[in-house]
Amino acid sequence: MNLDIQPNGTILIVDDNSANLGVLSDALSQEGFEVRVAKSGKMALERVKYALPDLILLDVMMPEIDGFETCRRLQANPETKHIPIIFMTALSDTANKVEGFKLGAVDYITKPFQQEEVLARVKLHLKLHVLAEKLEEKNTLLEQKVREVSHAYDDLQQMQLKLIQSEKMSGLGQMAAGIAHEINNPINFISGNLGYAQEYAHNLLKIIHLYQEDYVNPTPRIQAAMDEIELDFVEEDFIKVLNSINLGTQRIQEIVKSMRIFSRLDEAEVKAVNIHEGIDSTLTILHHRLKAKPEHPEIEIIKKYSQLPPVECHAGQLNQVFMNIISNAIDALDESNQHRSFAEIKQHPNRIQISTKVIDDNWVAIHISDNGRGVVETLQPKIFDPFFTTKPIGKGTGLGLSISYQIIVEKHGGRLYCQPGLGKGIEFVIEIPIRQQACKAA
Repeated sequence: MNLDIQPNGTILIVDDNSANLGVLSDALSQEGFEVRVAKSGKMALERVKYALPDLILLDVMMPEIDGFETCRRLQANPETKHIPIIFMTALSDTANKVEGFKLGAVDYITKPFQQEEVLARVKLHLKLHVLAEKLEEKNTLLEQKVREVSHAYDDLQQMQLKLIQSEKMSGLGQMAAGIAHEINNPINFISGNLGYAQEYAHNLLKIIHLYQEDYVNPTPRIQAAMDEIELDFVEEDFIKVLNSINLGTQRIQEIVKSMRIFSRLDEAEVKAVNIHEGIDSTLTILHHRLKAKPEHPEIEIIKKYSQLPPVECHAGQLNQVFMNIISNAIDALDESNQHRSFAEIKQHPNRIQISTKVIDDNWVAIHISDNGRGVVETLQPKIFDPFFTTKPIGKGTGLGLSISYQIIVEKHGGRLYCQPGLGKGIEFVIEIPIRQQACKAA
């Protein structure tokens, strides 16, 4: 790269001595430089307003505004602070030179000066100035490339998260829908025939009662059989068994319905849905993690539902948000339980509270909180960052809350944030618009 200085730069000479101005002007002009002159610091400051020079030769000792003050003002101006300034002075003491360098001068020329020295120093500092400008350009280009690479990396990471979310939702939704479909047929068969079974049982018991009324004294053989099977107990318990089967069947049908609601595979991408059904379906899927275990009592679910209108949303993805947040709450409670005995947990039971409300007539809010150990305040700003997790190694990927944030903010134009819960624990707040079209229009 050729960095030779071409003789087309502009030099501003500032000196109250006309002889010095003449000598320097002639020498620099003969080298091909464009020369401008000013006989005072005040005049120099005016000149630079109209045309910026490439370098300034500045006399120190001048009336009104000396060279030091002139330099100070040039350095204070963003437009002139990058212009190289070479002081010209008869002062050769170190203190004055240090003062000049502190103010931003790049060099000193001591009077009386030699023309060759002036030309050499001017060319040197113009070359350094060109190098500095090119370096700044390179740094700017490098910073731009770094931003582009960083942006591309962020885009790639976001794409990976979306792919993970898509695969996760697709796999979970298909599994839930498949299980629901497989269970639905046999349970409908059982439910459909259970009514007949109950009717037949009542009819058979009715016939037995008629026999008992008409044949008060059964034969020894019949009496022995009645005693052996405990007919009175069987008669009483048979109806209870049928009722228990009926309740169990209804429970399975509720689970199947919850799995269908959770998967939402057969519905439009955006549809007005009952938010509470989605939350309840999620709790049904997670019921096995909420119930009592040998190491701790059941986790209590407190629901404080308000009257909500149907909300336009991506129902399956919104249910995934509920799944991620409630699962994290259960994990937090499990972790806090490791430091407490069964009796302590029973005295201060684990709770997850879910409340809903309408805000501003156009938005709904879902609050999900737990009474676990909470999250350190300094870590809360990072909680939605991709791959950030407070769980032990192998217990979490750090994607659940990041994906949830994307679903709420990007997909629904909503807000997702966390705040300290009541007492201990943490509370997640989901806010989404009731109508997606209104949100997009806004």
